[in-house]
Amino acid sequence: MLEGLPPNGATHIMRVSAPEREARGIADLIAESFDPAEVATAAFEEGESWAVEVYFGEAPDEANVRELVRIVAPQAADAAVFATLDKKDWVAASLEGLAPVAVGRVVVHGSHDRGRIAPNRIGIEIEAALAFGTGHHGTTQGCLHAIVSQAKRGKPRRTLDVGTGTGVLAIAAARLFHRPVLASDIDRVAVVTSRENARLNKASAEITFLHAPGLGAREFRRTGRFDLILANILLGPLKGLAKPMRPLLAPGGTVVLSGLLAPQAMSALAAYRAQGLRLKRKRTIEGWTTLELSARQQRPVRRG
Repeated sequence: MLEGLPPNGATHIMRVSAPEREARGIADLIAESFDPAEVATAAFEEGESWAVEVYFGEAPDEANVRELVRIVAPQAADAAVFATLDKKDWVAASLEGLAPVAVGRVVVHGSHDRGRIAPNRIGIEIEAALAFGTGHHGTTQGCLHAIVSQAKRGKPRRTLDVGTGTGVLAIAAARLFHRPVLASDIDRVAVVTSRENARLNKASAEITFLHAPGLGAREFRRTGRFDLILANILLGPLKGLAKPMRPLLAPGGTVVLSGLLAPQAMSALAAYRAQGLRLKRKRTIEGWTTLELSARQQRPVRRG
C-alpha cells in the first residue's frame, strides 16, 4: 500500500524491515502522525519479511520517526535507515512490491503490470504517486467492494466521489456504471492527477472533476441528487460532511464512507444516523472500516 498525498519530488526516505503485522502498523502510525501532503508511507512484502518505506518532502526528524517505529516494533527502530532520494527515482521506488488488487471484475494495477490484466477484467491503471488511492489500502478496497456490489444491484444514475485523490473510485464507478460521475477534491494536485488518470483509463467522458472544499459549491446541486455518494477521507472531515451531504442524496440512495479505523466507525455512523441514514453494510479490511448507509430501512446488517 502507499498512503497519504506524497509530496511532489520527495527528497528523503526511511526504510525498515519488520514482520507483516508490525510493518502495516508502522506504516499506519506514521501516516496518521504526519500531514498527508508532506509524507507518504508504503508497506509491502519483501521475501520472507515485509518492508516499510516512508517518503518525506523535506528532511525528517529522524529521532522522532524512530520513536514512532519503536511504539509498534521496538526491535526495528534502531535498524531504520534514512537516506536522501533523487527526485527522478522516488515514484519508481514507491511502486516496488505493489501487486495488482482485484475486487470483482475490477483490477487496480500499476503500469508495470499492464500486460498481466485479463481481457475480461476492468483494468484501472493507477500509479503510486502524487495523490491518495492505489487500491492497496483497506479503505480503498472497501469502497471498491461497495461499488462492485452496487453494480450488481443496479446502476446509479449519478455518482459523487468526494475527496477523489487519484480518481480510482470515480474511474471504477464510471467503468462499471457508464453513468455520470462528479469527482471533487480539496487539493488541486489531486484534481489534476485524477483527471489525467481518467483520461489514461478511458473514463473521461463520464467523469466531471471539481476543485472544491466541502460540499457547498453549486456544482454539487446543478445536476440533481446522487444515487451513490463515495467519501474515502478521514473521520473528522467525514463527520463534518454529514449534514451538507444529506440533501445531495437521492431517495433510496447509498452513501459509502471510508478512511475509518475500526474503532472510529461508530463515531462516523452516529453523525450520519443523525441525518436519517441507516447502516446497510459494514466491511473491515486490514483494520479499516467501510460503511454503506441508506436513507431507507434495509435488511439486517451483513458483516464481511
